[in-house]
Amino acid sequence: MARILIVDDDVAFRSSLAETVGDLGHEVLEAGSTAAGLRLLSAHAIDAAIVDLRMPEEDGLVFLQRAPAIAAIPCIMLTAYASGDNTIEAIRLGAFDHLTKPVPRTALVETLERALRQSTAAPDSSAAPDADSAAAGERNQLVGDSEAMRQVFKQIGRAATSDATVLILGETGTGKELVARALHRNGSRAGRPFVAVNCAAIPAELIESELFGHVKGAFSGATQHRMGRFQEADGGTLFLDEIGDMALPTQAKILRVLQERELTPVGGSQSLRVDVRVIAATHRDLPQEIREGRFREDLWYRLQVVPIMVPPLRERPGDILAIAEHFLRQHGGDSPRRISAAAARRLLQHAWPGNVRELRNTMERAAVMSHGNCIEAEHLVLPTLSATSPAQGMQIDWDGPLAAAVAQVERLMLERALAAANGNRAEAARRLGISRQQLYRKLEEAGPPGS
Repeated sequence: MARILIVDDDVAFRSSLAETVGDLGHEVLEAGSTAAGLRLLSAHAIDAAIVDLRMPEEDGLVFLQRAPAIAAIPCIMLTAYASGDNTIEAIRLGAFDHLTKPVPRTALVETLERALRQSTAAPDSSAAPDADSAAAGERNQLVGDSEAMRQVFKQIGRAATSDATVLILGETGTGKELVARALHRNGSRAGRPFVAVNCAAIPAELIESELFGHVKGAFSGATQHRMGRFQEADGGTLFLDEIGDMALPTQAKILRVLQERELTPVGGSQSLRVDVRVIAATHRDLPQEIREGRFREDLWYRLQVVPIMVPPLRERPGDILAIAEHFLRQHGGDSPRRISAAAARRLLQHAWPGNVRELRNTMERAAVMSHGNCIEAEHLVLPTLSATSPAQGMQIDWDGPLAAAVAQVERLMLERALAAANGNRAEAARRLGISRQQLYRKLEEAGPPGS
């Protein structure tokens, strides 16, 4: 039997929770405020605590901050108002888990059992920055109420206070950079630079200079010394977006920096020490890239110390309307528009091959196109082809020439990639796994749509 402390200002909910925990054979102590909970914690040997996040005066986060000074116990946070911010903050401050009210009995029982198995070794209070430093930063822009996104928020909270290298995986447009920024903003390096580099957007012959800097005269046009992005991020975080597109020679040098924490500028002979946390991201299947000789296996192992997978939007349809409303608030000023029932149905029916980026652009266009205070279905400009019906509109002559059928499939894939990338040809080329030059040539060969 364990002694469980329940802290919640809602008397009815607290009593119901206490009854459930008591039925499991545990002793229960109840408190209606953070201050009362801390007094009980100091007066009794407590094995675990279940604490409400939102309470008058001092909230559950205050309990998390003060509890370690009294006793090192696992704390399960509860809230009826889950968000990315409060989930990340709770986990960052040491919460064992973060559950949403109403809590299913099975979820509570499973989480409490795991918490009681956890070691009671006291956490290092210096590992996490104080709450004020996180609150003073930019508000987290990740949005989602789905269980898949709540798991992402929890992973961010656990990884934020570490300096471990993080590899963020997910399709294009899912918000991988937002995850990287949240990791930085909630970590001990929040007051230092966050430097983002899109590895796919920099030509191979320039990326080493971009990352490591160069000395004067290193190559034609190098008229002066230039500091690289690693040095710019010194003391902070370097985000290497689309690292799966990086050339093999540069991958080898990135591996050395990660291992040795030092670099040599292009054309230089002296190594420089750097103190940087590296966060990388890619939409590519790196194990497949390794098998095909395009990515170093040793770098992959070095990057994925903490892997975080960001789910595509189609796998979390419950988040679509919440994210759409978030973008409308960003562009609506003092009177953001609402989404009509018909528009909501259309948003939910779309497959979102371009993920959150496509949804953002769709809502920006809708905000411009609508003149009233409501977004209607006709304001939503969406591609007619969706990922769930790839052959829509195609009539292939299966008994005809192979070249004609291949051309039809190729045209469809070109149109889908461009639609998913909202017309951005560089992005469409990355989605198709071809160079921009190849994309331009294929578009010329295919001719205008409908031809």
